[in-house]
Amino acid sequence: MSSFDAIVIGAGHNGLVCAATLAKKGRSVLVVEAADTVGGLAQDREFHAGFKAPIAHAASSFSTQVAKALDLPRHGLDFEPAGATYGLGEDGAHVRIIGDQISGVPQADHDEFAAYRQKLLRYAKTLDVVWHNTMPRIGGGLMDAMVYAQAALKLRLLGAEDMSEFVRVLTLPMRDLIDEVFVDPKLQGLLSWDGVIGSKLAPRSPNNAVLPLLLRMNGAAGGDYLVPKGGMRAIAASLVSAAQAAGAQIRTSSPVKRIIIEGDENGERATGVELETGEVLHAKKVISSADPKTTLFKLLGQRHLEIEFTNRIKRLRTNGLVAKFHIALSGEPEIVGGPDLRGRFIIAPSFDAIEFAYDDAKYGEASADPAIEFTVPSAVDGALAPAGQHVVSANVMYAPYDEKTGWSDASRAAFSDAIIAKLKRYIPNLDQISLGHELLTPLDLEREYRVTGGHWHHAEMALEQMLMMRPTYQAAQYQTPVSGLHLCGAGSHPGGGVLGIPGWNAARQILK
Repeated sequence: MSSFDAIVIGAGHNGLVCAATLAKKGRSVLVVEAADTVGGLAQDREFHAGFKAPIAHAASSFSTQVAKALDLPRHGLDFEPAGATYGLGEDGAHVRIIGDQISGVPQADHDEFAAYRQKLLRYAKTLDVVWHNTMPRIGGGLMDAMVYAQAALKLRLLGAEDMSEFVRVLTLPMRDLIDEVFVDPKLQGLLSWDGVIGSKLAPRSPNNAVLPLLLRMNGAAGGDYLVPKGGMRAIAASLVSAAQAAGAQIRTSSPVKRIIIEGDENGERATGVELETGEVLHAKKVISSADPKTTLFKLLGQRHLEIEFTNRIKRLRTNGLVAKFHIALSGEPEIVGGPDLRGRFIIAPSFDAIEFAYDDAKYGEASADPAIEFTVPSAVDGALAPAGQHVVSANVMYAPYDEKTGWSDASRAAFSDAIIAKLKRYIPNLDQISLGHELLTPLDLEREYRVTGGHWHHAEMALEQMLMMRPTYQAAQYQTPVSGLHLCGAGSHPGGGVLGIPGWNAARQILK
């Protein structure tokens, strides 16, 4: 029998951040991971013989505070220079953005862009205290209110005019935010992308997209495309090094069968986990980086939860809408217009290009004319493909988890054909150099990565599922209703993406 101060379920980046943070404070920590590798969605996967790609292909939002607190640079984490983001045009006339610099747009848009970006960066910085702290409980006391007080002070420091503008834009649809400033269709589509990617949203959707956009802009690159030196796997590698250096143990190929619950006159308490092998491991705290539905329904069991809480978790919107598409290439992709292959490329030439793609998904159909974000990760990480060859890694919207045919062979083939047809309009030599491809629908992501609905963010990053409501009240401070059982994954505040913040916040809350 083994016993620890804490057992962390899942060795994705949030689980590793949580484990490293606890271990640095002298806690005995064990991380148990079902897969045979660590890193979760940020780990490489071989999709064609000799060709690899991660599901998460950027670390633009990774928290600098987390990196500093865990001294990750000392453990090998460094980043490539930020890359440009391109809004592609079929004629090779692209919009190009890096930092405050923009080209390929009308003069009026050029003149407005730097001020627009700097305004959003100020707002993102204002929310930093919110992202990097446990959200106060609804109806909490004075100490809980301190986060609000700090955020209010930062708002006041914006000045009256900027504060009023911040409040106004916070709940705008992306179309309203962008359309009132810019006129170029490719620029409008490009700027919409980071507000809606990964969520059941389109530019016109009347739910919040600005808040997730500001979260994504909170990283060191201010929203620019950023990848680690050595590829996305370098994040997990540095976190493993930091955790193990602090004394944490990590076990892969160790899927959890159930969370062990014991009860007495004081109520029920999580006391450990049982692995699929039957091995029992005990701990004072059990911390899950799995999504809330997996943690609470599959590993814990509804019998340990009150019905109202259970119903709120059931109502969480967790069905993914983004597919991953990987292509193995025998040579260099010749993108029209010759942009730098080390950048990020958006195929969404207008608001309506995204909106019409979303319309198909409303009726349970994969988009016939999808919107696409792609990178060529092998251009910065040669280990992903044989010498002289390349990988294209694409995020494709929209691909409903509950596709009306159940993702039949025919629907998968039709969607793959639509993606390839769209890419060929921007990569004319694609047919000549393509060696093979892989489509991962949300259903595939659920099966392979054990995430409910195949949703990267574990739950929609919409206003009613963020902040003090993420994933729901009675679990929004990383503590579940079951004593000793905590959450630390993307389904917790502040949300999804390669952030590291949920794991860090959870550990600091547990240490209080």
